[in-house]
Amino acid sequence: MKKDGFEHNKEGTLYVVATPIGNLEDMTYRAVKVLSRTDLIAAEDTRHTQKLLTHFGIKKRCISCNEHNEEARAEELLKLLRSGKNIALVSDAGTPLVSDPGFKVVRRVLRDNISVVPVPGCNAAMAGLSVSGLPSDSFLFKGFLPRKQGKRKTIIADLLNEKSTLIFYESPRRIKTSIKEMLEILGNRPAMLAREITKLHEEYIRGDLEQILNNLGARDHIRGECTLYIQGSDVKLPVDDDDLDRAIRLELDSPGLHDQGTSDIAKRLSIRFSVSRKKVYDRVLRLKKQSG
Repeated sequence: MKKDGFEHNKEGTLYVVATPIGNLEDMTYRAVKVLSRTDLIAAEDTRHTQKLLTHFGIKKRCISCNEHNEEARAEELLKLLRSGKNIALVSDAGTPLVSDPGFKVVRRVLRDNISVVPVPGCNAAMAGLSVSGLPSDSFLFKGFLPRKQGKRKTIIADLLNEKSTLIFYESPRRIKTSIKEMLEILGNRPAMLAREITKLHEEYIRGDLEQILNNLGARDHIRGECTLYIQGSDVKLPVDDDDLDRAIRLELDSPGLHDQGTSDIAKRLSIRFSVSRKKVYDRVLRLKKQSG
């Protein structure tokens, strides 16, 4: 039974609450209400969550629930829910379980048929996708790639023929390495890198993988968590002449491809952009002539 947006059952309810990923003004009214009225908050990092609670004037007991203690904590939370306590589950930022702890808790609670209710809100992957300019009708979220190069490359290679837009989380320390490997394995595709979404130094770098890599290569430091979006395989997007010329210049300037013929470039790009081979051929000749 629901009253005022809350579950009222004999057992308690586990609320999976999304919190801001940066800008605290993105906190929903409902999230504030739920956090204020639950009996306990299970947080990925209690110190981080306490800052959020203080900002909104919420005084509530917090306990940790993270990758190190989640399995044991799930049993403890289950007992409290059985006794009628309502509990909110939060991560440090965004929606719990999405590349964050919480899955073991939710699965264990559901096994006992106790109510689990989402309190939706911020999510970095979806926020960036909405402004990426890439197809959003079908996407594949892969989260963080493995740190070991071999495993990382294997996963990327498995995505070679995936038609959906690809979404990855990555640390600022590894983002350039990951993009280099994706460029090598997937080829140069339209992409967007989102950095520090909703925060002070929020940034969106659009173009293709090579352009994004060149942009990052010119920087001494890269800060903030990154979200990378890559066009899926053989997805045809509307193309204008500027986009086509930019792709042709990349082909002409790419190391190891200087000796390729105009026909080869025309064939490859006509397929990629779904335009006539003659149109590409003519523009390649024109750009070659302009470059001397």
